[in-house]
Amino acid sequence: MTIQKGDFVELDFVGRIKETNQIFDLTDEKLAKKENIHDPKQTYGPKIICVGEQQLVKGIDKFLIGKELKTYTIDVTPEQGFGKKDARLLKLVPLSTFKKEKIQPFPGLQLNIDNHLGIVRTVSGGRIIVDFNHPLAGRNLIYELTIKRQVKDTQEQLQHYLNNLFNKEVKCKVEKDKATITMTVPEHLQKPLKEQVQKVIPALKEITLEEEKAKKPKTTTQA
Repeated sequence: MTIQKGDFVELDFVGRIKETNQIFDLTDEKLAKKENIHDPKQTYGPKIICVGEQQLVKGIDKFLIGKELKTYTIDVTPEQGFGKKDARLLKLVPLSTFKKEKIQPFPGLQLNIDNHLGIVRTVSGGRIIVDFNHPLAGRNLIYELTIKRQVKDTQEQLQHYLNNLFNKEVKCKVEKDKATITMTVPEHLQKPLKEQVQKVIPALKEITLEEEKAKKPKTTTQA
């Protein structure tokens, strides 16, 4: 059995920057602790993705097609990873912007400006250069990748596809060829979401979106 575009597979991987061997992403919690890079906010464990949907970098998506359930080492170029450095994304931000937010800029500072993540590269008087490229743009990468299994269960496929799409746990249920997704989706996005899910999981013939109920505030009583 070989992996094809559209298949769901479970992966374990370690991603490293080729030049420094520094780990930037991994699924193994024990290794994260061993390397002193454990993040308690991160969810560890094998990742389930749909091949061809770019839920990981393009280089892995392309590599997986035609492969077997084995362990591989993959070289990923910037073009197939997080892209080349774009000089247009180096922006001059006035010091007044930082003072307004009561921030003291220094090289290496990561910040969010107008919902865009950036890293301060240089500070010279009132001139601060902020780099809005992805932190791994221009980097050659190495992935140690294990294809553990092909995921056939429709419930499991839908659950992980939605989790990856929205970057959070999404409540859903599959009964035969019908799926119910419980989350608040703006009306103009409901049809595109249904069409996208059915494209990725053709076994689902009917999809129902249920409004997510607001959590009731906790009440406290005083003696």
